[in-house]
This record gives sequence, C-alpha cells and structure tokens, in this order.
Amino acid sequence: MKIKALTRSVDDHAPARLGDAAPVQRNLNPNMHPFEKPREYTRALNAAKLDRLYAKPFVAAFEGHIDGVYSMARHPKRLDVIASGSGDGEIRLWDVNHQRCTYTYPRAHAGIIQSLCISPLTFHGGGASKRMLSCSTDRTIKVWNADPVPDGFGEYEEFRPADDDEEDSDDEASGARDAHLFSLQPTNSTPKEPLTVYQGKTAFHSLSHHAHLPRFASASSTVQVWDLNRGGGSDALVNMAMGVDAVHVVRYNQSETDVLASAGTDRGVTLYDIRSGKPLHKVVLTMRANDLAWSPVEPTTLAVASEDHNMYTFDMRNMSSATQIYKGHVGAVMSVDWAPTGQSLVTGSYDRTVRLWDTGKGARSRDVYHTKRMQKVFTTMYTLDARFVLSGSDDGNVRLWKHGASDKLGIVNARERASREYAQALRKRWHTVGDVAKIERQRHVPKPIRTAQKLSHTMTEARRVKNDRRRKHTKSGAKKPTAARKSVIVEEKS
Repeated sequence: MKIKALTRSVDDHAPARLGDAAPVQRNLNPNMHPFEKPREYTRALNAAKLDRLYAKPFVAAFEGHIDGVYSMARHPKRLDVIASGSGDGEIRLWDVNHQRCTYTYPRAHAGIIQSLCISPLTFHGGGASKRMLSCSTDRTIKVWNADPVPDGFGEYEEFRPADDDEEDSDDEASGARDAHLFSLQPTNSTPKEPLTVYQGKTAFHSLSHHAHLPRFASASSTVQVWDLNRGGGSDALVNMAMGVDAVHVVRYNQSETDVLASAGTDRGVTLYDIRSGKPLHKVVLTMRANDLAWSPVEPTTLAVASEDHNMYTFDMRNMSSATQIYKGHVGAVMSVDWAPTGQSLVTGSYDRTVRLWDTGKGARSRDVYHTKRMQKVFTTMYTLDARFVLSGSDDGNVRLWKHGASDKLGIVNARERASREYAQALRKRWHTVGDVAKIERQRHVPKPIRTAQKLSHTMTEARRVKNDRRRKHTKSGAKKPTAARKSVIVEEKS
C-alpha cells in the first residue's frame, strides 16, 4: 500500500529568532495582486509623513565656552571624546556620551584657537596617551596631553581603554615606532601645561596630522611639515609655497599619505608632494576656499568649501573641472567634513545652518539643521560612527545633531528595526513620485534664508538669460556656453 503524506518544515513558517517577524509566503504572480502599486504608494506616503513627523535632529548643546567655537577635533580611537577650541584661547575636552566637559585647558593660547587635531599615535612617557596639537594667531603650535585625568572618571587606567596599545600597534609604521621611545612630557609638567611649544614667524591657521607617522603639517605664510620627535626648538622639516599669499587651510591625505592639499588667500587650491618637497599643481577659483576635506573612501576626491555659497568636489588627477557642485547655502560655506563611510558630507555656513548632503547629489541638500539661537557656523564634524554630527558656532556652543533626523536613540528591537528598514526602502523607491517627492524635498527654513534663496534664484536666472541673449546676438559659434563645473576655475598652474 502506498501512502502519500504532506510534510512542512517548521523552519519555513516559524521566525528564526525570538522577536523576529514570522516569514510570509507570497505568490508573486502580478495577476493575483492588481492593487499592489497603489497600496505600496500609500505605504510610502505614510512612511514619508511619519519620517517628517518624528524628525527631531537636535540632541544636545555643550555649553561652557564664553566665545565662539572656531575649531573642533575628534579622538581617532574613541567615539565619546571630542575637543573644541574657542576664540578666547580656551580648549575643552567633551564626553559626548554623558554630554559634559571632562577637561579644560584655560588660556591655552593668547589668541583664537584656529585649528585642533589629535594624533592617531600613542606616546609613552609617564603612561601611554594621545597628543593633541593646537595652533593660534599668537604664532605658536602647542602639544598637549589629550588623555588627562578628568573629574569624575576615577583613575587614569579606568578612563582609557586597556587595549588601546594593541589597537594602535597595527596602525603605526616603522617611522611611527620612534614615538613610543620618545617622551614629549616633562617630568614636572601638569596636564594644563603644554608638553611642547613650536614657535613660528607668522600666525598659524591650520594643522593636519600624518596618518601613521609622528609628523604634522601647518599652514601659515607657507606650508610647513614638522617632526614631533624633534622637539619645539627645532625647525620645520619642509617648507613649501606656491605664491606669496598666506595659507589658511592644510589637509593631509589619509590614504595617499605623501600628498597634501592647501587653500590660500589668493583663492588658490594647491596640491603638494612631501617626497619632492614641492607643489604639484594649483588651481585658482573664482572665490576663496574656506575649508578642505579628503574623502575617506576615494583617496583622490577632495571637497572644497567655498566663499561663493557652494561646496565643490574635485578629483586631484584632473583639477580642470569640479566633479560635483553642491548648491543650497545662501552664505559662505565655512566648514566641510566627510562621513567616515564616505557616503555623506556635512557643511556649516555663514547663513547659520548646517546642511547634510548625499555624495554625488548636489542639487539639493538631504537635510537642513538650524535653531533660533544658533549663529554663524564655523566648524562641523562627523563622529567616528557616522551617527551624529557636531557643529561649532559663533554663539559659543557645540551642538550635537543626529545624522538621520528621525532616527531613534536607544535600543531598537528586531521587529521595529525591520519595520524601519521596510519604510526606508519604500521611501527610496517612491521618492520621485507625487506627494512622496514633495514631502521628501520640502524643508522648513527661517524666513531670512527663504528670502535669500528667492533672491539668489532671481539673480541666477537673470544671469542665465543675459548670457543666452549675448550668445544669440554674436557670431555663430564665437561664444559657447561654459559648464558651471569648469567656470569655477579661473586659472591652472603647474
């Protein structure tokens, strides 16, 4: 006798883990689902509305500075530690997790703290610690202990991770191993005193540390490269210049570590090669570049924050044209930074807003962050996990924002995470259709910014009409339109 039995696996119908949604069997035949697209569009519309309803990007404001915040730096190995520099010469270390100041360096400089950076290396001398570098208009560069014992954190070993040396051992090359044998800290110094002081002939405007060697670059009247192991009484290893104007921004390429980029007051953006000690290439823009940032994913891509209210990206292999223009600000763009993932950028502007951008999508910013009391934004920065954005403004506050305006802070269970991922996929699929596109695109901004946007649009349209009429009344082919990505370049020098 033959017996036919129907058997079904429990794994196909039961959730894989506790809390997961039960798997659903679905017939993909389109004839069985005639209203699939209308239902999906309705869900996408509801998801877009809920995303804007729960959009609360502001997390906290770190108060304590009595002057504007003009520079910030993140710890290269810790998510919860950042440093900020103020216009009154004070430096503060912040615990982002507990949203409080952990240490203060009062009167660190006699002028404005123009730039800060924390070394990725670990130095041994009375205990392993990081080094923080600061520069100011008082013509000095000072080296500080970036891991002091803060109030409320107990002993030094409890404040820093025990395995920090093991993490750093893989990052340090042969040239960086000398830093472990050299102690920058005097025996009678306190954390509030600088470990080393480098003197310059002119004011310093920017600092950038090498990825794995004990070297850093500074921007003043020239671009200079210094060695941390040689002490403060030594001269710079390399001096490079291309022109006579001052340099106000310098950035090390963290992947192609022999390449430097700088921006000067002559509106030029210059590339340098440390191996030759000479400038490689220079482009002169229509207006001055206020900040530079190298992409962490594409080593040849450079972001430039410009005075003309736009942010540009360039490929260092071909600087004759910008690869992308990011438009939206109505004031000078003062700061730019890449997310560690390389998929997003953040900019801070003179128009008192912080804007987030998706890489390659420059026609419109993904989000605009602002508050009633926030003044001109001079510095912006992503956290190491790319979940938060920090901004420093002229009102003396360091503000913490969420990368995703409607992201939930705290624990998210598996069911809620699956629901959020499904809603995000729906919005991404329908973001160009109907009311979903309108909701995804619309952002409320202060009235002065809206007025400035309308005025900027009117001026741009008038300029376009004028150029069209000029070409129409000239000899055919005598004057061709210039692409906006090329028109930003005034001159190239090699």
